[in-house]
Amino acid sequence: MADQRRPAVVLLSGGLDSATALAVARRDGFRRHALTIAYGQRHAAELEAARRVAAQLGAIEHRVVPLDLRAFGGSALTADLDVPKDRSAEAMAAGIPVTYVPARNTVFLALALAWAETLESYDIYLGVNAIDYSGYPDCRPEFIAAFEQLANLATKAGVERRGQFQVHAPLVHLAKADIIRLGISLGVDYSLTHSCYDPAPDGAACGRCDSCFLRRAGFAAAGVSDPTRYNQ
Repeated sequence: MADQRRPAVVLLSGGLDSATALAVARRDGFRRHALTIAYGQRHAAELEAARRVAAQLGAIEHRVVPLDLRAFGGSALTADLDVPKDRSAEAMAAGIPVTYVPARNTVFLALALAWAETLESYDIYLGVNAIDYSGYPDCRPEFIAAFEQLANLATKAGVERRGQFQVHAPLVHLAKADIIRLGISLGVDYSLTHSCYDPAPDGAACGRCDSCFLRRAGFAAAGVSDPTRYNQ
């Protein structure tokens, strides 16, 4: 029997937030096509995490697309720059950090849009967050709204009015603890996810970068045991 659910493309990094977004798409009744971008990130352990999460949450398809953003650099995640460590919450809120990857979410959403159009899907999910987001400009609601408008202007499907593209960012206004609680209620196994920007060769999280700080604080605030394997 054919699957009658509507298709949705879900950007899946392998991190805590994107895993939760995939679970929300499942809750919302979509047939989930997960898209992971191998962009030359130094924390490539997240690619394996994405495969684990896609399997655990029942994605009908999972594609890993290589797009090496190291060609441009400009970020501690794609160039030979130090990942900031041991920063306070105040320091993290003070500006855009060097772990920002230029135009990353714009590029990723463009790829998700291309796949969605070929699937005749009008729904794209991603796990951006505007509260615990380390200052990234492409994690804000204004950006999501602007890209959604672009999607409907710049595609054949949009111009021919065969459907209305919607970019779903269900976590955008949630604190990390609320995201964790939501994910647990939807069956996410967070031990399968990876968040650290500078993991050890064996994949253990550093415990000191901004992403580790936000993850640890989120589990503590949610009152949930953190399943992450940290170096320190």
